[in-house]
Amino acid sequence: MDTMTRFAALPGLTLESGKTLAAVQVAYETYGTLSPSKDNCVLVCHALTGDARAAGIGGWWDGFIGPGKALDTNHYFVVCSNVLGGCSGTTGPASVNNETGRRFALSFPVVTIRDMVRVQKMLLDELGIPGLAAVIGGSMGGMQALEWAILFPGMVRMCVLIATCHRLSPMGIAYNDIARQAIISDPGWQGGDYYGGAGPVEGLAIARMLGMVKYGTADMYNRKFGRALVRGGDELDFWAAYEVERYLRYQGEKLVGRFDANSYLYLLKAMDTHDICRGRGSLEEVLRQTEAFFVVAGISSDSFYPCAEHRELVLLLKREGKRAVFLELESPHGHDAFLIETEKLHGLLGEYLAPGIKAKAGLH
Repeated sequence: MDTMTRFAALPGLTLESGKTLAAVQVAYETYGTLSPSKDNCVLVCHALTGDARAAGIGGWWDGFIGPGKALDTNHYFVVCSNVLGGCSGTTGPASVNNETGRRFALSFPVVTIRDMVRVQKMLLDELGIPGLAAVIGGSMGGMQALEWAILFPGMVRMCVLIATCHRLSPMGIAYNDIARQAIISDPGWQGGDYYGGAGPVEGLAIARMLGMVKYGTADMYNRKFGRALVRGGDELDFWAAYEVERYLRYQGEKLVGRFDANSYLYLLKAMDTHDICRGRGSLEEVLRQTEAFFVVAGISSDSFYPCAEHRELVLLLKREGKRAVFLELESPHGHDAFLIETEKLHGLLGEYLAPGIKAKAGLH
């Protein structure tokens, strides 16, 4: 599938913090064709290190989006944009502040999941899209999808939440802070003003390594690596490495090559502040405002966002008279299964994402 990243120049906005951005650039991609009635748009929201390239060559969800796939581009017009605060074409800390001529770095204001969603809404307005057949996302993407259903209830017909939460847990904040400390403790970070230099290469790599462990499972690591040493290694040699160590180091180095460390910090902060009840009332009061049909999918081996929490969310939605269903993806891959097990995910969500399901779901 041919893809091309486009860029939208949007007007400024006031963020949830009260601070303002004078202008915002958004990187986005689209797949499929918008129907004459403009009622077939699906917004895909990416996770922490994702970007606008959701499908096609190098797309982070290519197994899920395209002709004949779960999000069938023969029927749907799919939009995915890089989030506010990102580093893949959308305004973030690595962007140049036109008022100073220098990169924002830590002068960039704190952004929240709600801010990201408001920018996505501005993009859809720019594209002339009045509503969404569905909004879908996993992990941080699911946080955005849920906020969409709350901020713009009249626009969202179906909200698909995968491996996510309505507020980040204290354990989640704890993991994020370890990653944060790894980055800011690296001398190369230079208080965030490292542009033009190497930057906190080791710190960002360690943060990524922590994330790979956090989102995986013991069973997966046992089966994939066991206690195998890197070929030729001697277990009693101090510098000998196990295969699992080499894998984690590779993943860390890989991220360093494509991601800005300050963006990583800002997006972690956005996840930390994610709480759909902040300033709104009780969870029940917030869910009462929604109008979408909710499809909530948990992953059997995800210890970070356990299925019990997803079931509880669906139960609360139903108690408030909302249409909601819970689904469980069986996988040994832990949290990242929604990115890895795209065929299984298609089997799980396919009937709900099929265009013919609109009548069944009450999505006329």
